[in-house]
Amino acid sequence: MSDRAPAGQFLDAAIDLLRRVRDEEADSVTAAGTLLADTVESGGRLFAFGAGHSSLAAQDLVYRAGGLALMNLLAVPGVVGVDVMPAPLGSALERVDGLASAVLDSSPLRAGDALLIISLSGRNALPVEMAVHARALGVRVIGVTSVAYAAETKSRHASGTYLKDHCDLVLDSKIAVGDAELTLDNVPAPFAPASTVVTSALLQAVMATTAATLADRGLEPPLLRSGNVDGGHDWNGRVMERYRDRIFYRH
Repeated sequence: MSDRAPAGQFLDAAIDLLRRVRDEEADSVTAAGTLLADTVESGGRLFAFGAGHSSLAAQDLVYRAGGLALMNLLAVPGVVGVDVMPAPLGSALERVDGLASAVLDSSPLRAGDALLIISLSGRNALPVEMAVHARALGVRVIGVTSVAYAAETKSRHASGTYLKDHCDLVLDSKIAVGDAELTLDNVPAPFAPASTVVTSALLQAVMATTAATLADRGLEPPLLRSGNVDGGHDWNGRVMERYRDRIFYRH
């Protein structure tokens, strides 16, 4: 590492990753935003799923000020966050065969919907089977992952494949294997993960594209306002009532 303070080095690393995503994933972001706009326009519903810390980026899309009201969280018990005890159980559940199919079969997902699947490594059974089964149901799948893992790690799914192999579109977060941007001679492990920052920004770029695409088509994007600005709650109430059959977090 250079002589610069670790805080500055981390921020520089995150900025560099964001620039790479901006420059290298622009076409994929446009395609993903267009796919979601097509889904909204055709009456479909939007869902997002992530396991462990990948769930943070999925949750950031749901019931979000400035976000699309139609985005719903597809929750899998035990893997949504670190609130499960013991925490390693969540990691173990990601490797359980058949869990994804059971979740999807009991979810409201149906043909014509769109599902964002967020998995940094994309190597575990849960995201792989989630993508395979969702597409079999007629759901369009957008995978958000680090493609580098497919080149540098071994899949944990029986097929030997990764999330990226079973998606209609893939967004590459460019995160290095191990998800740690900094090293120091006197620190025995790499540290300072950037995947949450980059993945969240990448997904918000997709949401911005979706909203703008709908507007360009003469359709009002179903957006939520902050509840902390005057009139925000009333606005959100009207939006959620209008789209009540496509919003599942309000019931």
